[in-house]
Amino acid sequence: MTPDSEFAFELRTCRWAEREWPLGYSHDEHSHDKRSHNDPPSHIVARQLGTKRRRWDTIVLECDPTGLRNRARFGAKRLDSDLLHIVRNAPAEWAYYRDALPHPGYPWRYVREAIHQADDRGILETRKQGNRIQIRRKWPYPDWVERIVAIENKPDLDASAARVLGPQLEFDVAMALADEVWVATQATDETITPALFEGLPVAAGILTLDPDALTAEVAWHPRQLAVNEPGTRILERPDGGDRDGSAARFEYVDPETKAEKRLAIAERAYERGWRSFVETMRPDCRHFELRAQDGMQLSPYCSAKACQPTAAECSGSCPEFEPEPPVWRTNGWPIEGGPGKRCQQLLAARRRRRRPGQQ
Repeated sequence: MTPDSEFAFELRTCRWAEREWPLGYSHDEHSHDKRSHNDPPSHIVARQLGTKRRRWDTIVLECDPTGLRNRARFGAKRLDSDLLHIVRNAPAEWAYYRDALPHPGYPWRYVREAIHQADDRGILETRKQGNRIQIRRKWPYPDWVERIVAIENKPDLDASAARVLGPQLEFDVAMALADEVWVATQATDETITPALFEGLPVAAGILTLDPDALTAEVAWHPRQLAVNEPGTRILERPDGGDRDGSAARFEYVDPETKAEKRLAIAERAYERGWRSFVETMRPDCRHFELRAQDGMQLSPYCSAKACQPTAAECSGSCPEFEPEPPVWRTNGWPIEGGPGKRCQQLLAARRRRRRPGQQ
């Protein structure tokens, strides 16, 4: 089924990356736990993640297999910056939390709140010694993320799209928050014109994807970005036209800040994955379906509109929206819900299967 929107193409890109990444190495949906530590790194695919200034269509996390399994000890939910500050610095022996943790740069009362939250989630040990809260780690937080690869999905990559996409990729290359930056475009019978290469940064890779066959070819290899060095955040560009020679405004971002942002992105990707599209749709609509592609991938489908809907289209404001009849939720379906709830359970189960060690 040929994608009928950029969103549909994005889901196929995610599925391709889940099957084929790293490039040249193929594995199926269930082979993740079968690989030895000598095989290519485990990986997680997520979509629509980034920072407040930049959101990527697709993200591939290349992970250390042992570290990824150890990350599962901390649960399926993401660890935000407050929780990461605690679990990464919690001592192996009991200690007063203010003595054990580096100053967070914000009031300690927020640290206490995060400590109680970590205790409730079972990822930190706490006790009171008089009026003092003491903490002790349950496990060391693993170094589980090896590389972050960002992919922009542009099925119709023409000269106009390349001009629009160019500044976004220039921002990515200058910031160097991801290890590699790619553009995925739909494969056609025509070759990519040289003009498109000129409109995109030379450090960005170009991938031509056949969304039906789930095969891809590299049209241009990306450059490894300097993630461990200071990044350059472009704040403002000259807007006086081609003859405007004024300098752009920018600021430097230190490697420590970049490392924190990379880990925050990885944690969000670990929690969400790319199958989380159902969380922004209405699977409780009687017209919502999950249809299988290539015998495995489940994609959203609207029987009323006969298309793969986007999150904006599949909402309560849709004129075709009809809630599931109550009988669907009692006539042989699980007590906790009907077909819509079952769709959520199926996608959640597949998301867990990509994260070794989760129950």
